[in-house]
Amino acid sequence: MSGTLRMRVFLVVLLIGSAAYMLKDTISYYTMDETQKEALIESGEMDEIRKNIIHKGLDLQGGMHVVLEVDLEELIKTRVEDSDAEIDALISNSLDEAQNNETEFFPTFAKNVNATNIRLARYFPIYEKGPNSDVMDALEADAKDAVDRAEEIIRNRVDQFGVSEPTIQRQGDWRIVVELAGISNQAQARELIQATALLEFVLVHEDPQLLDEVIRNIDKAWAADMGEEISEDSTDIVAEADTTVDETPSLADVLSGDEGDSLSITGTGDVGRPFSSLINVGSNTIWVPEENVRSIKRKLEKPAIAAAVSSDSKLAWGVSPRDITGDGRMHRALYLMKGTAELTGDVVTDARESLGGFSGAEFVVHLSMNDEGSREWTKITAGNVGKRIAIVMDGNVHMAGVIRDKIADGRTQIEGMNDLQDAKKLAVVLRAGALPAPMVIEEERTIGASLGADSVAAGTQATVFGFILVVIFMAIYYKGAGLVADIALVLNLGFTLAVLSTLNATLTLPGIAGLILTVGMAVDANVLIFERIREELRNAKTVKKSIDDGFNRALTTIVDANLTTILAAGVLWQFGSGTVKGFATTLFWGILCSMVTAIFITRTIFMVM
Repeated sequence: MSGTLRMRVFLVVLLIGSAAYMLKDTISYYTMDETQKEALIESGEMDEIRKNIIHKGLDLQGGMHVVLEVDLEELIKTRVEDSDAEIDALISNSLDEAQNNETEFFPTFAKNVNATNIRLARYFPIYEKGPNSDVMDALEADAKDAVDRAEEIIRNRVDQFGVSEPTIQRQGDWRIVVELAGISNQAQARELIQATALLEFVLVHEDPQLLDEVIRNIDKAWAADMGEEISEDSTDIVAEADTTVDETPSLADVLSGDEGDSLSITGTGDVGRPFSSLINVGSNTIWVPEENVRSIKRKLEKPAIAAAVSSDSKLAWGVSPRDITGDGRMHRALYLMKGTAELTGDVVTDARESLGGFSGAEFVVHLSMNDEGSREWTKITAGNVGKRIAIVMDGNVHMAGVIRDKIADGRTQIEGMNDLQDAKKLAVVLRAGALPAPMVIEEERTIGASLGADSVAAGTQATVFGFILVVIFMAIYYKGAGLVADIALVLNLGFTLAVLSTLNATLTLPGIAGLILTVGMAVDANVLIFERIREELRNAKTVKKSIDDGFNRALTTIVDANLTTILAAGVLWQFGSGTVKGFATTLFWGILCSMVTAIFITRTIFMVM
């Protein structure tokens, strides 16, 4: 055996060995049982294995398909200053008209604005003052930028949450498509990608008389909504409510959850008061039995009843229900807070989940602030010692702790999470940032495991049957040379899967279609070579000479045919998205590998023979 042939054989063996090594983790992962997988997850080894395997896509293993659309009405209204009924109605009517006529919002809005005498610069002073057309252009550009930022924020959230190979892409100007393959907790994923993540630090009102007044006003508004009246001489609502709290943790080191463990709950009135009869009051906090939360929420959303709370105050619900009476009956806190936040989440630079808290066994999220936030936090905590401050996320209170001392380093923590996954989700949302506008779920589809299994079975059968038919045809038509081509075909599939495994790629049904097409293209190269060899044999050349000339003369045609396919696959990969990219990826690497097997490995086998 010549030195050149030895080198060729060595390279072939090296390629086969490298492919086997790259496929090791993929083969191991899909052949182990659930018990073995759980053991690897607990030991921490599974994360490393998953970095080197071929993942199954949404259509193969199930998961979530969500279409999100930006809430344009809410987005534009947040840009309005000194809002009034005229501009609010103009925005709402334009949105309804655009939806009903299936037209774009901004041209419709511009048409309706031009039909009035409104000067947009008055309502949108954040843009440079100018004619309505300039403000409209700036508003539309701002809205599109908000969607771009929302897409990136959702991508960051999903990536940090640990979903393998998610698909996140734009659909039109205002929609974002999110596909999460293999997601197990769909409700949690939905909250993760939809949460606006508006973080606020808000002081809680401590005056029991103010709370009493608010409850009285809600009672009156509620009764009026029901067509009833309340006498003015009814019993005080929060009389004798115990406002003392034992063992309230300090904010000097952390922010504690709610107000501690010792609460005195006092009944809040007779059945003549519709709101009071459904609640309890303790420690300057309204406590609502869990079974009454839904009905009270609906009532408080009515404008007439919501107006019972003064403009410089607001009500916010606590996140987690608590057994405050010790009888197993769960209550939700309803806090009366200041109308404006002392600090917002813009100053948060980092958020990390961990196990900690006062007991050392609570799930918490540690927050770090920038220099500006640290300075403001120092002022806030120094000036409000002894008062409660609530950490509010998207309008819900995660905790309301008492400030015991000044906090000078800008560090604090959020407690009250049910488990580590809740803490991780909150930390991810805070790190990735707040969405610039609310996102509404327009479409949501869940692909179950059974559908995924059917897809896997159908795709696998198609690949196997196609492969077997090609192998049989080559063996019958080209005899011994056909068997050599079949060996190259098996190696081609192995090399392609090895590359996909190294790329940590996701295999989808279109990807399987790309593999099947690769099989046909790989055989096509061998057919060109074998037919050229037959021509040389008919010209009375020796077998060795015919093989050499056959490979040499077919080379140009093979490279030309495969190169055009590779270029087409590259264009599909660059400009396509989702399933098109999956098809293009497998086709691109499959064709490259087929050129190696057809031109180099097949010829090496012939040379050895």
